Amino acid sequence: MPFVYNLPFFCVFLCMVTAILLSAAKSARVSWYSTLGAAALSAVLSGVLLMYITRADEAVAFTMGKFPAPLGNEIRFGPMQALLAVCFSSVQALSMLGGRRDMFHDVEDKKMGLACVMLNMVLASLLVLTFTNDIFTAYVFIEISTISACALVVAKDSGSTLMATIRYLFMSLLGSGLFLFGIVLLYSLSGYLLMPQLSSALSELMVSGDYRLPLAASAAMITAGLGIKSAMFPFHRWLPDAHGSATTTSSAILSGLVLKGYAVLLITMFTRVFSLEAVHELGLGTPVLLLGFLGMIVGSLYALREYHAKRMLAYSSVAQLGYVFMGIGLCTEAGIAAAIFQILAHAFTKPLLFISVGRLSCAAGHEKELSALRGSAWSAPLAGIGFGIGALSMIGVPLLAGFTAKLGLASASISDGKMSTNVVLLVLAVSSILNAMYYIPALIAIWRPAKERVRLEKDRAFAAGAIALIAGVLIFGIFFQPATELITRGLELM
Repeated sequence: MPFVYNLPFFCVFLCMVTAILLSAAKSARVSWYSTLGAAALSAVLSGVLLMYITRADEAVAFTMGKFPAPLGNEIRFGPMQALLAVCFSSVQALSMLGGRRDMFHDVEDKKMGLACVMLNMVLASLLVLTFTNDIFTAYVFIEISTISACALVVAKDSGSTLMATIRYLFMSLLGSGLFLFGIVLLYSLSGYLLMPQLSSALSELMVSGDYRLPLAASAAMITAGLGIKSAMFPFHRWLPDAHGSATTTSSAILSGLVLKGYAVLLITMFTRVFSLEAVHELGLGTPVLLLGFLGMIVGSLYALREYHAKRMLAYSSVAQLGYVFMGIGLCTEAGIAAAIFQILAHAFTKPLLFISVGRLSCAAGHEKELSALRGSAWSAPLAGIGFGIGALSMIGVPLLAGFTAKLGLASASISDGKMSTNVVLLVLAVSSILNAMYYIPALIAIWRPAKERVRLEKDRAFAAGAIALIAGVLIFGIFFQPATELITRGLELM
């Protein structure tokens, strides 16, 4: 086996070792730069893997340890998983750069080392959820991700973050519990935890018709558990408080990445374990589709009435995740591919919005109310431009990533050829209008002529992060064909 196939393990191992070492670090700057370096190196290694695996045009199962299947542990990766790993690692590094000043302002120096430990564990969890071929390993890292994400919220020590963390933890544990019950039931039905063997056993059960009710119950619990953890409507009420009160880097990573890890795992379960045909036959597609619709509309309605900038962005994430669940609910390869592209588009766009708001807030004396941010873009023009591009992408303006993602979802619904096509197109149109109704006023407000301009210190870290995220939004909006081809090919190799 080529040495390059060890890189997924090395990326996970790098993040975990860095986390262990930083638990004893005393210097805040050493902790931050080490974590940034780990994320950047993970992105580079994942990029090398992506180039190699794309040329090889194959999916690889890599055995962890000396025990072979079905007893051992495996990771499995193809072009799609490598692409996701590159994007997740890159966005984590860029979110750290963009929110660097706020992080050092909001997090005490003595707590920075522990916050960086959690950042490393979040990235390790994201990579494992992307690469794993073992549902129990997925559960272990779901719990690691939960603890790490909660710690990132409370890293900004205040009463609001403490209460938000408690709500976040409660809902996350509920989701984890449902997922665990689901995999226990699957194990009792099949006797396997590795996905290929589990899939074969479940296929036989679907053909025979045996244990149909327990099988449907396990699939429903897994879907509900991962839906709760990824803020699927109506289980989203914990998200605005958690993401709205955290420091900028934490908000960007939690909204842009952490939620996506659970959605990626749900897609893996639907495609690699149950199969899309079985999901449809078990009756799960329609509920997921409907909850996606509701999330798209209700999330935007809540954002429309929100006056706190970060909470508005958090509610917007609920709406954008509705697009992901809508694609999953179509139960077609085109729908799944569109959902994955939406994950990538949102992974770049939402951190760009959060770090831009963080910079604009600096110009407004660290206030987050939209009224306080009026005219702030004149003091931080790059942040204003970043917010504008991110907002227009969320609305669905052509040449930006959000437009391409919505176009993919519309195309998937049309190719589906079902009665739901008109409903999908209508909900997409209504959601886009609602997005415009709260993003455009916010965009106008930050660019209104300011009576007095605040002179901000140069922030090269923010500039580097914002420019790179803007480039990502433009690349996925204009040069989207290579990404869509990798996703499509990756799904074929699942």
